[in-house]
This record gives sequence, structure tokens and C-alpha cells, in this order.
Amino acid sequence: MAHNGVVAFPITDLAGYFSGAWLLDRGIAGVGGEELGQAEGRATFALEGAVLVYHEVGQLRLGAHNGPFSRTLRYRITGCGRAAVYFDHGGFFHEIDLTTGEWVAGHPCQADFYRGSYHLHDRRGWRQEWTVRGPAKDHVITSRFTREDG
Repeated sequence: MAHNGVVAFPITDLAGYFSGAWLLDRGIAGVGGEELGQAEGRATFALEGAVLVYHEVGQLRLGAHNGPFSRTLRYRITGCGRAAVYFDHGGFFHEIDLTTGEWVAGHPCQADFYRGSYHLHDRRGWRQEWTVRGPAKDHVITSRFTREDG
């Protein structure tokens, strides 16, 4: 399947694909496309037993706010190209299966709903997009990841 003309890159080894360092470029837009903010930083995946620990840090500009951000997620490997993703506090986030190179996930957050998509372009780049709808939030977060080492 293709996303914006880019054919998905299937994987069977989630830890092998993601492990290491990635440059992170994130845009935050209103559902009408207006820019609300942006973030730049670095993301790393490190295997700890059967858990792939994702950690991102960087600088966020959102409206009048300009400051650092960080986040940690835990991808518990459940099979070839698959994992259950958990927040750092232990709560469940979503499932993922990238054996086709792409995945759509959902996550309810109080009265808001997050609909996410993953699209792996090739060994060196992938994209994640979350559309957030509800009474508290109404925006799209697009994150582009590029291998840091080239």
C-alpha cells in the first residue's frame, strides 16, 4: 500500500528496524491545516529484554510556548513486527503490527480520541500521524523520523 505515493516497507523484526537513534521533525496543525506548532529533536529506541524503550527529547514551539519536551514509551514485543505500546507510567496505549509496513491504531483519552497511523518508508525513514478529536483537542500531529547516522 502507498501513502502519498510512497510504498510501505514491511518488516518482521520490530527491534531490528527501530533500534538506534532517529532525528525527529514534528508538525502540529489544526484539522483545517493551519500550523499550530512544531517540534524538533531526537528519538532513540533501546532494547531492554523483550521491551523496546522509545525516548524522545527536543524543543517544542506551540502557540506562545517554546520549550523542551520529552516522552518515553515502551514497545513490548509480541511477535514478528508486532508490539503492545505502553506509556511510561504503565498504561496501555495501542497495539502495532508493521509486518505490512503500516498500521492504524486508536486510543481513547478521556473524552478525546486519538487515531494514529504508522508508515515505514524504507530502512532510513518512517512517519507517524495522530489525529486528535474531541472536546479538549482538535488537531493533527505529524512526526517524521530519519535515521540519525545518515
